[in-house]
Formats: sequence, C-alpha cells, structure tokens
Amino acid sequence: MQRVNISTGAVWESKVGYSRAVRIGNLVEVSGTVSSDGDKIIGEGDPYEQTKHALAKIEAALIKAGATLHDVVRTRMFVTDISQWEEIGRAHAEFFGAIRPVTTMVQVSQLIDPKLLIEIEATAVMAAGH
Repeated sequence: MQRVNISTGAVWESKVGYSRAVRIGNLVEVSGTVSSDGDKIIGEGDPYEQTKHALAKIEAALIKAGATLHDVVRTRMFVTDISQWEEIGRAHAEFFGAIRPVTTMVQVSQLIDPKLLIEIEATAVMAAGH
C-alpha cells in the first residue's frame, strides 16, 4: 500500500521527525495537534478556543489526506486540567456531535508548552475507493 505523509511545514516536523498526518490505504492517522500557529498559542488560557483551533487543524490535515471529519472513528484528547472537560467537550461536539467517533480524554501533567491546555489525535477510516 502507498504511504502518503501529510506535512504542514511546521519546523517541528523535521526537527522531531514526524508528519502531521499519514495516510496508508483508507486509513489516516493524525498526530497530536495543539492550538498553535507558529510560535503563537491560539486561545491562550481558554480550553474551548484551544480545542476548536486544534480540531480545525486536524480537519485541514484530513482534507489534505483526502478524508473528512465524517471519516473520523476515534479522537484522543490529552488535557492538562480534566476539570475543564465541559468546555473541551462542547468544542469537540461542535465538530463531531453528529459523527460521534469513539473518544478518550485523559489528564496529563504537562504538554510541550505550559500554555497549551489540550493536544488531540485523530484516526480516520475512509470508505473504499476514496
């Protein structure tokens, strides 16, 4: 099967050695995605805004890979404060309320930047022939 690496051109991709997403056949895996734009944190201090921005970046990566949010079967959310689950969940529902992938939300002690409140991964499986 052909492997397609999806890049956003972020400096960290070559530094760390990863892709924003990888498509193999009808499977697309999206790397942990945070709410950053270059060196700037989008929605600093706001878990709802950070979640929305990270999910928008995931959606863009899926589109580059030939998939859509409707192909997502799993999301994983790593949060620094689980007590903010309702705000995070509200943003997740705005993207996935009708799609309803399986999901996991776990609290972690810290992300790569202390200003980041959430990191999200996604798995998509496209219909045959996509």
